[in-house]
Amino acid sequence: MLTRRELMCSLAAAAAPAQGDPWKHAEEIVKRIVAPRFPARDFPITKYGAKADGQTDATEALRKAIGACAAAGGGRVVVPAGRFLTGPVHLKSGVNLHLAEGSVLLFSADPKAYLPAVFTRWEGMELMGYSPLIYAFGQKNIAVTGRGTLDGQADNTHWWPWKGRTEYGWKRGEAHQGPARDRLIAMSEQDVPVEKRMLAEGSYLRPQFVEPYRCENVLIEGVTIVNSPMWEIHPALARNVTVRNVKVRSHGPNNDGCDPESCVDVLIEGCEFDTGDDCIAIKSGRNRDGRRLNKPTENVIVRGCAMKDGHGGVTIGSEVSGGVRNVFAENCRMDSPNLDRALRLKTNAVRGGFIENVYMREVTIGQVSDAVVHADFYYEEGEKGDFLPRVANIVVEDVTCRKSRRALYLRAFEKAPIEGVRLERCVFENMKDKDVVEHVNGLVWKDCSVNGVKRG
Repeated sequence: MLTRRELMCSLAAAAAPAQGDPWKHAEEIVKRIVAPRFPARDFPITKYGAKADGQTDATEALRKAIGACAAAGGGRVVVPAGRFLTGPVHLKSGVNLHLAEGSVLLFSADPKAYLPAVFTRWEGMELMGYSPLIYAFGQKNIAVTGRGTLDGQADNTHWWPWKGRTEYGWKRGEAHQGPARDRLIAMSEQDVPVEKRMLAEGSYLRPQFVEPYRCENVLIEGVTIVNSPMWEIHPALARNVTVRNVKVRSHGPNNDGCDPESCVDVLIEGCEFDTGDDCIAIKSGRNRDGRRLNKPTENVIVRGCAMKDGHGGVTIGSEVSGGVRNVFAENCRMDSPNLDRALRLKTNAVRGGFIENVYMREVTIGQVSDAVVHADFYYEEGEKGDFLPRVANIVVEDVTCRKSRRALYLRAFEKAPIEGVRLERCVFENMKDKDVVEHVNGLVWKDCSVNGVKRG
């Protein structure tokens, strides 16, 4: 449960953007997001037996180096130049996993390496599952930094076929994630204790790449992430998170770039996303599990990022049952025929939850294939549920797009309309189709143009 102080801070954070200039509130958020600092102590993994041959298992060497670093009061665990093979890496408080330029950390493609099961979250539901490739639980002051590469070695032979789709290497008759996914949904709806939701070996639920769970003061900076089994960067129930100058290139199934879930105070800046799913997807839990935890994601700043391929540039949902508020995106570049939408909101009457106070400004879009601003209450289950979503106060300013199918695609329910969408000083060119707008109260255009025709 929230403490009184946390509750008051949460209420203040929710109310602040509605008062005066919301971007001043964004500045206040950025000021209090402070990346952790570490003592000037280095623990090279080669000192603990790691070999840069790409074949010798360095899992134990990494474990020993992390343990020694934590015991000494913190510092850097250094991966030097070269190729190192490892299983899961579990960070401890005070540890900065630092990848030197020219280093590649290759993660084993053997699922057994990611056992025993750990307390994790899969598509917004808690469970005991495969360990994420880089994982921390309940730790403070942790980081993954440097100019090296994290390679999950997922492909159409390893991990991706578990999705159960032929384009990712799955063949008819082979096992896939579907049955276990259904069991997990049922368990969460029945409030089965998390420790009894054992869905690791034999369940085919792919692990996330980097997951700091219930952590505080987190930094992910500078690294390149490729070939992920599933979501790349997934801070969950975390506070004070910085993701800076990270490059993500991974086109597998559900290969979201960065998914802050049920987090407070998150800064994502200077990153490049080229993904098989949403570039950034802001979440807060799925269905009953999200409502059970009741932890919204609040105060997310996205700035100076580049989005290439993906389903959405900045996305909120679909696992949004705990709610999302106060999202600010600015000074980003988006451009690809394989990027579907710039700003995407997705929910339904099973997810429920709320999305409020979303601000986007000064975003330059070459092209997206579907819509510049896309909000859809009919995602997956649509109206077939008892939890009406609430979406309010979406503001888009100084956004330009040279090519898209349409400017707006906004579909809400008659009994749960979107409340307040404002577009100001936006220029949308080469829009092929008319906007779709269903059940939106307070749609305002001001000083905009679409295909050369002034709006507002």
